[in-house]
Amino acid sequence: MCGIAGWVDFDRDLTGARECVQAMTDTMACRGPDAEGVWLDTHVAFGHRRLAVIDIEGGRQPMPAEADGRTLAMLTYSGEVYNYRELRSQLRARGHRFRTRSDTEVVLRAYLEWGEDFVDHLNGMYAFAMWDARREELLLVRDRMGVKPLFYYPLPAGVLFGSEPKAILANPLAEAVVGLEGLRELMAQAKTPEVTAFQGMYEVRPGHLVRVSRGGLRRRRYWALDAREHIDDLATTVNTVRDLLTDIVSRQLVADVPLCAQLSGGLDSSALTALAARSLRAGGGGPLRSFTVDYFGYAEAFRPSPLMSSHDKPYAHELAAYLGTEHTDILLKTIELADPAVRAATVRAADVPSGAGDFNGSLYLLFRAIREHSTVALSGESADEVFGGYPWLFSPPALAADTFAWIAFLRPGDPLCALLDPGLTARLDLDGYRRQRFRDAVAETPPLPGETPDEARLRVANYINLTRFVPALLDRKDRMSMAVGLEVRVPFCDHRLVEYVYNAPWAMKTFDGMEKSLLRAAVRDLLPASIVQRRKVIYPTTLDPAYELAGRVQLGELLADLDAPVLPLLDVEAARGRAAEPVPDASGWVRRASVEMVLQLNEWLSRYRVRLVD
Repeated sequence: MCGIAGWVDFDRDLTGARECVQAMTDTMACRGPDAEGVWLDTHVAFGHRRLAVIDIEGGRQPMPAEADGRTLAMLTYSGEVYNYRELRSQLRARGHRFRTRSDTEVVLRAYLEWGEDFVDHLNGMYAFAMWDARREELLLVRDRMGVKPLFYYPLPAGVLFGSEPKAILANPLAEAVVGLEGLRELMAQAKTPEVTAFQGMYEVRPGHLVRVSRGGLRRRRYWALDAREHIDDLATTVNTVRDLLTDIVSRQLVADVPLCAQLSGGLDSSALTALAARSLRAGGGGPLRSFTVDYFGYAEAFRPSPLMSSHDKPYAHELAAYLGTEHTDILLKTIELADPAVRAATVRAADVPSGAGDFNGSLYLLFRAIREHSTVALSGESADEVFGGYPWLFSPPALAADTFAWIAFLRPGDPLCALLDPGLTARLDLDGYRRQRFRDAVAETPPLPGETPDEARLRVANYINLTRFVPALLDRKDRMSMAVGLEVRVPFCDHRLVEYVYNAPWAMKTFDGMEKSLLRAAVRDLLPASIVQRRKVIYPTTLDPAYELAGRVQLGELLADLDAPVLPLLDVEAARGRAAEPVPDASGWVRRASVEMVLQLNEWLSRYRVRLVD
C-alpha cells in the first residue's frame, strides 16, 4: 500500500517542478515509509511513497512501461490487485514480458493491452494515476467500493491529485478554502460521493475513472451496483457465499511481509480469522496472528446496552484459543486516548475534523500497536452493510424517515453542532442538507421490477448503506491505518461478494430470525456456537469518565485562548457551560461528540490554515 501525488498542466513545463512535487509527495510519507520516487516530464509530474508488501525489491515506483527506448506509460499506484497472478499469465500469453513480480507492473501491462477497459479486469483495492505518454493523457482510477482514497483538484489546463487532500494542498495552486457546503458535509454524517470539505477539490467516486487531456476532464463510471433477480435457492446461496469468502480470503493472504487479523470476537472478524487460519494451515504456513482492542477498566465498567450487548474480549479469546492463533490484546489507557497529540495525529491523518473522538483515536493507537508486529491486517469492516447487520435495518421508523436511517435511529438532533453558534447552525440547515442528499441517493438506487414496497424500501436502505455509510467507515480505517504505515485489507468489500449478496432478498438475509443470516450459515462449521449466535455489537469506546473530563478541561483551556481560530464559530457561553459541567457517567459518550468536534475543529483550522467563506 502506498501514497501517490501528482500534477498535470498542459500550459506549463513541469520538468523544473521537482521541489514542489517532492513537497506534495513528502506529505504521503506515512503511507509509504519504505521508499519514494519522483518522475517529471514536460507536462506531468508524479510522486510516490511506497509501503512494500509484494515484490519488495522490484516494485519501486513511479513505474514505466517502455519500448524501443521510449516511455509508453507511467504509473504511480496505491493498492493491491488480488488477481494479478492470473492477469500476468493472461498477459504473458498475449506477448507481454515482465521484469518484476509486482502487481504494479501487471496493472501497467493490462492498460497497454486493454486500454481504458483494463479496469474491468482488476479485482482489488486500488487508487492510481496512469500517464499515457503516447496520447499525453492522465487516467485517475479508483476501486469499485472505494477502499483506497483518491482526490483531485482541477486546474484551468490540468489537475492536481493525491491519495489524500494534504498532498494537493502542499501545492501553492491549491488553497484550503471551506464554505458552508463544506461545513455541511463535515457535519452531516453521510459521505456524499465526490464531495469534499474543500472548495475546488473532489474525490474520485468509487467505481469511476477520470481522464484528463488537453480537451479537458471527463468522468466515467465503470462499475456500480445493479439490481438483478436472485434465482438461487437458500442452500445454493449459502454455499456460494462460502465459496466466495474462501476464494477472497485466500487471495488476500498474499504478501511478502507479516500479516495478521483484527479480531473482535464478533461474527464478521471471527469468520475472516477462521478462513484465514484454515488457508494458512492448508498452505503449510504458521499460525495466524490476531489482535483485539481493549480499554483499561472496561470490563469492570461495562453494562449491556442495545448497541453493545456484550464485551468483545472474552469472545475474542475464545475464538483465538479455538483456532490456535497467536493472539494479543491491545490495551489502551485513558491518558493515551485523551492526549492532544493523538487528537492532532487523527486530524492530520483524516484531513478533516469529526466528532468521532476516541473512535478515531483508539483506532489510530490500535493500528500503531499492530504495526509493531505486522504490515498487513485483515478487517471485518463492511460485513454489516453487505449482509444486513445494523439495527436500523430492523427499525420501521428509521426506514420510513426522510433521511439516512442511521441518523434517524442513532442521533436525533445534531450533537456535533451543540456548541456551535446558533446562527451558524441555522445557516447550515443540516436537516435540509441530509434530506436532499438522502433523496439524491434514493433516486440513484437501481429498481427491481416486481418488488413489494417493503422489499423496495429495504433495497434502498441497503444501497444507501453501501454507497453512503461504507465509504465513511472505509475512509476512517484507511486514514488511521495508513497514518502508521499499516495496510488493512477488507475482504467483505470484494465486489463479487457485494454484488451477489446485494441482490439476495431480505427474507433470505434474515432467514434464521437474526441479522446476517447468510454469513452465519456460510461459516457456522468454522466457529464456536457462542460466536455463531452472538448479536451485533458496535466498535467499543472507552467507558472511563476521566476521558470526558480530560476533554472538558481541554475545552476550557481552548476557550481561554482568545486567538483560538474556532471561537468565532462557537456559542461561547454554551461551550463554557459544557466545560464546567460535572462529569456524567459512562453512558454519555454520544454527548461528548460536541466537545470532540470543537477540539478537532480548532486543531484543523490551525494546522490547515483553513479560510472560511460564505
